[in-house]
Amino acid sequence: MPESARIRPPTISVVTPTLDRPREVKTLLTNLAAQQHLPLELVLVDGAPPALNDTEDLVRSAMSDLPFAIKYIRRGGGTAIQRNVGIDAARGEFIAFVDDDIVLEPSFFEEIMAAYATVREEHVGAIAGYITNQYLNPAKSPRWRWYRRLRLFTTYEPGRFDFATGYPINRYMQPPHDGIREIDFAGSNCVVWRREVFDQGLRFSEFFADYGVVEDAHLALSARSRGWKMWEAGRARCVHTHSPRGRVSARSVARKTAVNYRFLFVDIVPTRTLGQELRFWRVQFVDLFRLFAWAARHGKKAEWAATVGKLEGIIAATRVRPGATTPPR
Repeated sequence: MPESARIRPPTISVVTPTLDRPREVKTLLTNLAAQQHLPLELVLVDGAPPALNDTEDLVRSAMSDLPFAIKYIRRGGGTAIQRNVGIDAARGEFIAFVDDDIVLEPSFFEEIMAAYATVREEHVGAIAGYITNQYLNPAKSPRWRWYRRLRLFTTYEPGRFDFATGYPINRYMQPPHDGIREIDFAGSNCVVWRREVFDQGLRFSEFFADYGVVEDAHLALSARSRGWKMWEAGRARCVHTHSPRGRVSARSVARKTAVNYRFLFVDIVPTRTLGQELRFWRVQFVDLFRLFAWAARHGKKAEWAATVGKLEGIIAATRVRPGATTPPR
């Protein structure tokens, strides 16, 4: 490590999109102020309409008491668009994406910076933390047991992208750990990127407007295609509180699990074989059947809405093209 880096710790800009969540933002400010490695600044991009000023008022009143700067920006369009705005406004040597309902352990940024120092590879473009309350044991998950029985994927390694089917494998099937491991993608709720990655022009795709689904996987895989690696630091831990505010309908989310996944596949793997295509659509129809069976068994309105949304998404996904900037209607 250069001598100058030992004297002055690397600067980190935290970029957080938010939408009508003043309570969560208040917790975020307290959480960031408790970090052992303090961020340089928080770039908070608020998607609330002009009539809602609760978050802005909170930020204005808290600014003078915080050990870091705050840039408050009003911009809607969804989390991908908001994060792009935050990237453009950030000044740090590293850019951390931290969601407003994430609670970092006090050593989070310190562990991430230690991981960067350990890796010592200039082409590690991002290091993600580990959300401790999202571990999914695949042996106890009926969904993932069926995926294995049906041999839907060619890899089941958590955090890897299955290029044969176009699917990112849930990285939280990896049990909690204290090491550093390579992954292909990570969510944008607790990950720290090198600024150089974005200085090369990389941004979230505008295709992922509104509520985000796999926009972070697309960003990471786009960086991967440019030679950047991504790692997961198991000691950099946090908790996802899963705020109920600002969520969209089950029907909309289910639609995106077809449309957005299709865009991810065709844009990252523009040349595909017939076998790859068949594998992709097979997974989609297996998930449609799974949602239908669950709705038929339980009969709840949200479950039927998800089934309808999935079917609508599969139909719309047939019209998705590489490089598109808007999803099909």
